[in-house]
Amino acid sequence: MSILNTLLLDNTEENIIKAAQILKNGGLVGIPTETVYGLAANALDPKAVLKIFAAKGRPADNPLIVHISDFSDIGKFNLASQIPKQARLLADRFWPGPLTMIMKKSDVIPNEVSAGLDTVAIRFPSHPTAQKIIKASGTVLAAPSANLSGSPSPTTALHVMSDLNGKIDAVVDGGMSDVGLESTVITLAGKTPRLLRPGAVTLEQLREVLGDVELDDAVLHKLKSGVKAASPGMKYKHYAPKANVILLKCSDSEYISYVNQHADSETAALCCDEDTEHLSVRCFSLGSRSDYSVQAHRLFDELRKIDGDSTVKTVYSRLPSIDGVGMAVYNRLIRAAGFEVIDLEKM
Repeated sequence: MSILNTLLLDNTEENIIKAAQILKNGGLVGIPTETVYGLAANALDPKAVLKIFAAKGRPADNPLIVHISDFSDIGKFNLASQIPKQARLLADRFWPGPLTMIMKKSDVIPNEVSAGLDTVAIRFPSHPTAQKIIKASGTVLAAPSANLSGSPSPTTALHVMSDLNGKIDAVVDGGMSDVGLESTVITLAGKTPRLLRPGAVTLEQLREVLGDVELDDAVLHKLKSGVKAASPGMKYKHYAPKANVILLKCSDSEYISYVNQHADSETAALCCDEDTEHLSVRCFSLGSRSDYSVQAHRLFDELRKIDGDSTVKTVYSRLPSIDGVGMAVYNRLIRAAGFEVIDLEKM
């Protein structure tokens, strides 16, 4: 698929209608959400959905998330064969917002969306522009992150244009994404709810609502060979800049010492504000050590800034905590590093 020029549209009512018309006609539009920008297509049109995979270079066995504009859309469009009772509890607490729920799909959902699984992932975004575009399109939208597959997810319209200009029809500029990381994904399709991808809605918050929620092993570790990905972001190396990201499991002082020992003109640090004055390499700061929400918000933007410096070949970052939103930062970083971790505590 090749489009001469991708339209960059201001966030106006007229352009929202224009974007919706493109989607009705089977096109692709980059849309703002509170998590990251999504690459949207009519989720019920298999041909349109296939264009998403082509534009992103996305593997066909990586399922997509269906975006709705109201809880009632699940029944209105017959998206699920049954709606679990836990879905209503979670929706009352977290929707609209950065939470995706997986449930058993109906025959309406194309295999291209579910990647051949018998489930469908559904999200109700809180970004008002996303809601307006979904409503105006008259359908529901499949929308993975609007980036080239494997690269850092986009948190601005310009990020989308950088990756996909000439490959999609349009991008609606809705400002910088508030959260900065993709949605939390929980599956309700089994006996016990299970967290498949962490995000701004934390494991602790999910357990407050549902009680028992399992943590999938692939959240913190590499997906085991032969296991089919049940959620986006589980199987492949993701979120990676062109430079080699190496994670260090260590204390704050050990991190600073190790990075300085390995400092050269091609090395940088993806670090925290408190580290910058002590490091002798270029620093890309995520914010305060103690504020994981800010780190989540800045992560992809900083990874893209690293991409903008062609002299950076190696980036050292510290392995974050897995408490609260820290688990989401951990999950993205360990995939950006291709699971390459140096344990200085053992050394």
